[in-house]
Amino acid sequence: MKPTEGHLNARDLRFGIVVSKFNEFVTSRLEAAALETLKKHGAAEEHLQIVRVPGAFEIPLVARQLANSKQFDAVICLGAVIRGETPHFDFISAEMSRGIAQASLETGIPIIFGVLTTNTAEEALARAGATEVNRGTQAACTAIEMATLMKELHEIDRKPTGFRQV
Repeated sequence: MKPTEGHLNARDLRFGIVVSKFNEFVTSRLEAAALETLKKHGAAEEHLQIVRVPGAFEIPLVARQLANSKQFDAVICLGAVIRGETPHFDFISAEMSRGIAQASLETGIPIIFGVLTTNTAEEALARAGATEVNRGTQAACTAIEMATLMKELHEIDRKPTGFRQV
């Protein structure tokens, strides 16, 4: 039996990209790597929509809105939450990740978690550095694979099963 899986061909796919402006010294690198990766795998620039939000806490709402629009095959969430001296990091990280997961489940559209949650700025920059380790690159690849997988699964849903309905 051949497994059903996604592939890295972004041709004819549309992507929404939600980027946090907070910690822009990191998120701009994630965004650049994600865009480069999507284009490298065949995404047309006119099929990419970038939406910038103030911070990571605002990402889930906008991601859900983009997914609900049915204009996109996948939504990529990019941000950087860096631990500080207060518990604020824990609250933002937990609610943001929960919101992204919930939005994806509610809409049926892949919403990809490309948000860094690190202890230091140095850790964040390391994960937003060279393309092969850049989480923006990884999020874009995941978005392409999930979008193509969902298309494959929709095709399976439309195929007759050979069973008669009574």
